[in-house]
Amino acid sequence: MLIDTHCHLDFPDFDPERADVIARAQASDVAAMVTISTRVKRFAALLALAERFPTVFCSVGTHPHNAAEEPDVTTEDLVRLAAHPKVVAIGEAGLDYHYDKSPRDTQRTSFLRHIAAARRTGLPLVIHARNADDDMIEILQDETGKGAFPFILHCFSSGAELARVGVALGGYVSFSGILTFKASQALRDIAASIPLDRLLVETDAPYLAPAPHRGQRNEPAFVAHTAAVLADCVGLSVDALAKQTTANALRVFTKLPASALKAA
Repeated sequence: MLIDTHCHLDFPDFDPERADVIARAQASDVAAMVTISTRVKRFAALLALAERFPTVFCSVGTHPHNAAEEPDVTTEDLVRLAAHPKVVAIGEAGLDYHYDKSPRDTQRTSFLRHIAAARRTGLPLVIHARNADDDMIEILQDETGKGAFPFILHCFSSGAELARVGVALGGYVSFSGILTFKASQALRDIAASIPLDRLLVETDAPYLAPAPHRGQRNEPAFVAHTAAVLADCVGLSVDALAKQTTANALRVFTKLPASALKAA
């Protein structure tokens, strides 16, 4: 069985058939899905979705694209909302210097508040990093020095040094459908360098559908294609890779109940 550690099931792309998408995932041996928050002001709807489906869990946080929309979200807000049993992570938060949809200083302020929430709750911080490797490395090293916190470098597409530093600081590295793209050999080389106990798989659905579904709307069932490519990268069978990444997910998502896998 696999765990899709990062998807966006609340997005309108899934409105016509959300229940069917989740059923297809379960039929494809995806035992659990973590649907990720991008706006705290929409958290109530996200939580309701997670409460509706036994194999769906969620996070709470503000995406860096939306940091300027939610400047008043505090660490205390995140900690309070994260107390719900279905909330298994903080984020996604981080730095995006590719689109720069929020000012960089605003992104950084929001990111630091999310780090503090992860440190206080012990829940993993789901990190979005794009074209910001140097600043991300500096923040992770500085903040870990103040007190360790669990984190995941999600949808990893950054450089080898960020992966190396992230692992050295105790983080996990999660790979999406980008890993399956023909032009992604450098990323596959990075994946091969990650310790087996720090690997995760995700879809980031509805985005980044893996081959052979590239160009389609992504969905959690497709995580199996990314897992197959990752297995090849690290020299494991698909079954062994599934067992490893599921064990890793249960280790970092400490509130994700093993009973969810048994029920799937």
